[in-house]
Amino acid sequence: MRRLKALRRWFKRRFGYARLACLAILVGFAALRVLDPPAIEELRVRMFDGFQLIEPRVKTIRPVTIVDIDEQSLSELGQFPWPRTQIADLVTNLTKLGAVVIAFDIVFSEPDRLNPDAAADTIRNLDEETRAKLRALPSNDQILAEAMGKSRVVLGASGLPFVVAEFDKSLPLTPLAMKGAEPQPFMFDFPGLLRNVPVLEGAAAGRGLFTIRPERDGIVRRVPMIMLAQGATMPSLSFEVLRVATGSGTVLIDTDEAGIKSLSLRGLRIPTDHNGQLWVHFAQADPSIYVSAVDVLHGRVPAERVQGKLVLIGTSSVGLNDIKTTPVTPAMPGVEIHAQVLESALSGASVSQPNYGIAFEFATALVFGLLVIAIAPLFGPITLVGLGAVFATALIGTSWYFYTQHRLLIDFTYPLMSTTAIYLTLIFSSFVREQQQRKQIRGAFAQYMSPALVEQLAQSPEKLVLGGEEREMTIMFSDVRGFTTISESYKHDPRGLTALMNRFLTPLTNAILARKGTIDKYMGDAIMAFWNAPLDDKAHEINACEAAIDMLERIDELNRLRKEEADAGGHVYIPLNVGIGLNTGVCVVGNMGSDLRFDYSVLGDSVNLASRLEGQSKEYGFPIIVGSKTALAAKEKFAILELDFIMVKGKKEPEVIYAIAGREDIAQSGRFQRLRNLTIEMLACYRGRDWQGALAAIERGRKTDEGHALERLYNLYEARIRHFLESPPPKDWNGAFALLTK
Repeated sequence: MRRLKALRRWFKRRFGYARLACLAILVGFAALRVLDPPAIEELRVRMFDGFQLIEPRVKTIRPVTIVDIDEQSLSELGQFPWPRTQIADLVTNLTKLGAVVIAFDIVFSEPDRLNPDAAADTIRNLDEETRAKLRALPSNDQILAEAMGKSRVVLGASGLPFVVAEFDKSLPLTPLAMKGAEPQPFMFDFPGLLRNVPVLEGAAAGRGLFTIRPERDGIVRRVPMIMLAQGATMPSLSFEVLRVATGSGTVLIDTDEAGIKSLSLRGLRIPTDHNGQLWVHFAQADPSIYVSAVDVLHGRVPAERVQGKLVLIGTSSVGLNDIKTTPVTPAMPGVEIHAQVLESALSGASVSQPNYGIAFEFATALVFGLLVIAIAPLFGPITLVGLGAVFATALIGTSWYFYTQHRLLIDFTYPLMSTTAIYLTLIFSSFVREQQQRKQIRGAFAQYMSPALVEQLAQSPEKLVLGGEEREMTIMFSDVRGFTTISESYKHDPRGLTALMNRFLTPLTNAILARKGTIDKYMGDAIMAFWNAPLDDKAHEINACEAAIDMLERIDELNRLRKEEADAGGHVYIPLNVGIGLNTGVCVVGNMGSDLRFDYSVLGDSVNLASRLEGQSKEYGFPIIVGSKTALAAKEKFAILELDFIMVKGKKEPEVIYAIAGREDIAQSGRFQRLRNLTIEMLACYRGRDWQGALAAIERGRKTDEGHALERLYNLYEARIRHFLESPPPKDWNGAFALLTK
């Protein structure tokens, strides 16, 4: 027994239980890498995102032109889908301009609703002779098919999670050849397939899936080049464009036991991951490759924009819901992602993750882990920090070298994580002491500051100083409309007024805090709040908009209760109405004040604009008004309506402002879409000095707006237009309205 105790003391002194635990950590991380759970994979791909953000692809060629079904086209030609005869004209004009291949990032899954035979069946009171003549006319789909037959057109199709129709084996598919193992088990498999009508499928030169699968976090990093859809093996839209453009008859799929290695065409090989996905080497969004569809139809596009190009027809319109997030761009139309794939493939600038990458990761983790275990206990904390920085720099530098010089994605997160875990274990005692210090700070300041700020101070005590930092934030101002009138009814009951203020400020505050907001200050019945400080909030624009809508809902509930109380007690009931302004921009935030007293607050032009927007909510008839940056970030999740182009006193550049009319369910409603389109038309006419067109759009809007939600907005613009009819604006007027009131 005595000898065993002596052996334990010797082991603890010479080797230590911490080192033994570190060896277990090394083995555990190796097992974790083999299992590769989604969280680990997400961490790895985000590291690759960082590389692309630092060094995105630089465009050396521009082989693609995107024909954009944009807001201008929708405004001039009407809502999509357009008649197939217009699509046929689009194909014909592009062919005449010299397009090499024309591809649709759109699916024509149903016959054109404006086909002549459909008109013959639906128009009432037609004589039989006219009906017969209509039925004898070629369908719009046939006209489009004839136009496609005179060009090289690739049709898009969509993989679906469910079956919508029986698979038509008579329709053509892309011919495939296999090298090595069967590739189908490694492909993404969609149970359903949405194809084009048969007459169009038969006229197309190629067919490809335009389905893009974002990662778990919603970011598009990889695009499948080959997929299964309802049992059929189909290439992606971009790869099929390459096949048709190169004149290749067959696609060669190279597969080994680990998965798909590459896809090849005549003179072109594209490396993929084991699922047949291409790691897209993204460049920044490129507006120069877009041309408007309406300009193509009206012959306003120079030939050099199309001649010799691969042409993709798609949309950048927010309303058509094809906006994606990439590592380098928060909002990129899906059609441009297909263009990026084509550019990467044709310029040889694609990136790939080699099969030997995991072996490199294991070897690196083993070597670095054993080094840390061996030498870490021999040095002090400062030296250990320096060694950790050296190890991390070496790992990141190696990965960066492979990316920049060889376009290979070698993961450094696994060896870095395992080495870091070992390092943290060895300095655990120091960590415990630091936790004790933080606990003391929390105890000292918890009664004076908000919990979030106290926690930040506990992590970084040096923040207890004046000064600040610059960061992008979303600012909110809210105010109760007509509160002076309400307060006058309480002039003999100050306690009742105080109780009322607490009663409505409490739910409004809770709504803000529930959406990760920070209360800056209360100003009577007004609230100032902000997001993305002191703690980071990547979705601060979304959270601020959600909070604003929550505030309106809570005020509605409070008004309902107050009305019931007033009816029961025979009191006068005056409803509470809240106006809210939101704006996103760069601000200065920090501890501001004097040496004796200071508050955590925010200042900047963006703060001033948010205050101005809150003040304008009554003028425009919408309780929530937001700036352009907030609207851009929130457009996918909320019903956004453009209101005006305003010039704010003290700012040189005008600002587009928007209203939030509701959440996504409102945005998807047909009524809102119609009102939104009419408002877009009205604003376009107004800014183009087409006063009569704007008035006509207002009149149509009033007939559509059964709930009169836009009546105040229409009245505002009608008054401006009447004024301009009498006193036209100057020639250099850009459509902006100078804001006269705060």
